Amino acid sequence: MNPQVELNLALILFVPWFSILAWLFWAYPRQPRGALRTVYDSASLIVSTLAAGWGMHWSMYNADPQAGAIWKQVLATSVAYGLFLGLMTVAIVVRWRWLRARKADATHSPEDHSRPLPGKVES
Repeated sequence: MNPQVELNLALILFVPWFSILAWLFWAYPRQPRGALRTVYDSASLIVSTLAAGWGMHWSMYNADPQAGAIWKQVLATSVAYGLFLGLMTVAIVVRWRWLRARKADATHSPEDHSRPLPGKVES
């Protein structure tokens, strides 16, 4: 096997699955969609993919050679997949909280902002 393909085999095999997960992350929820969300989603996907690639290479170089040649691929696949899913899960939770807080801020009526603060007397 070509050494370059062997080194990147885990990532090559997961490209279709990573693409499906990335599309789902990007597409849902459909709204609100603004520039800040686009930047956040892009950064999340790039960081997750880079971490998966780094984890795959780290695993290939640090796998126990006594365990056999296939162990490198198994370890590289497991680490790359775990890093991608772990970081995407964190990104989803952060985005949910951010969008929920943004929605809560948007639902406050203007009357709420015109009321005096507790303990203050209107003049």
